Amino acid sequence: MAKVLMKGNEAIAEAAINAGCLYYFGYPITPQTEISEYMAKRMPKVGGLCLQAESEIAAINMVLGASSGGTRAMTSSSSPGISLKSEGVSYLVGSDLPAVIVNVQRGGPGLGGIQPSQADYYQATKAYGHGDMHLIVLAPSTVQEMASLTGEAFDLADIYRTPVILLADGAIGQMMEPVDFSARTPRELPEKDWATRGHGGSRKHNIINSLYMNPEDLERTVEERYVRYRKIEAEEVKYDTFMTDDADIVCVAFGITARICHTAVTMARAKGIKAGLIRPITLWPFPNDAINTLADTAKAFLSVELSMGQMVTDVKLACGCRRPVDFYGRTGGVIPNPADVAKKLEAMASELGLRS
Repeated sequence: MAKVLMKGNEAIAEAAINAGCLYYFGYPITPQTEISEYMAKRMPKVGGLCLQAESEIAAINMVLGASSGGTRAMTSSSSPGISLKSEGVSYLVGSDLPAVIVNVQRGGPGLGGIQPSQADYYQATKAYGHGDMHLIVLAPSTVQEMASLTGEAFDLADIYRTPVILLADGAIGQMMEPVDFSARTPRELPEKDWATRGHGGSRKHNIINSLYMNPEDLERTVEERYVRYRKIEAEEVKYDTFMTDDADIVCVAFGITARICHTAVTMARAKGIKAGLIRPITLWPFPNDAINTLADTAKAFLSVELSMGQMVTDVKLACGCRRPVDFYGRTGGVIPNPADVAKKLEAMASELGLRS
């Protein structure tokens, strides 16, 4: 299939349709509104439904209803809108329902601004909904990955019966790059024998529920869910590396920031600094083992983020606190340039005695 020049947000929408998504429920908010606009044009042509709900809260509960029937459903928003969906996402988890939630992040807290951010890392990976729960979190760094990881998100959601977050940012959502929609191989999927779509008297009723009056019943279902989480942690970790084989300082970055670090590492190498980059593609599960292995040879890590440093703790834990973990970041929607990161790498190299 030929590549198509597309904006990141539109690539998500087209990839969702290609993945068999038939129901999209959303509400406009910058910088992700193009997803809704694209869905509104395309969904009627493929026999699907795009509905602008009266609120973000309504949208996520519509996703819950559609998913209960066994169909692929998606919603998208940006940071403050995503916050409004958190209760509904917890209901999805508690009901063991698959869904895809797209967050094209903007600066916060509150309404903040409309510029790119990565400050929803904590929310996505640690606290998106009450109770004992995890969500699979995928972080694209290119428009191609906006498409391919959207398809992967739907497959993972169905395989593990869990919501999956595509955690993007305003920069990648708005940029345009070539996209090949055939670049991903779909996964083998289980039957949705749990769906509430009629049984014709041939089986027992299926009931979608997240309420358990007996605490032992709730404990058992949560423990069963954590068996799935352990399987996800064992089998679904995704990451990329760049020049890490002999790296003294390893940058850890995701999304648009990883692209900045890629150039910064090249700039640092030109000055004799052995820098490298590991890019988590799954933010949960986090590539703990890969970072821990790099700590055997690297002398330090640098977490680079569009936030005040939310991923730093995960990097420290991943390397077993065996190596120093420094931080460089901008927040509020400010994006650093590669020279800024390269300068930080130079300073670290001097502090570590890695250059004269």
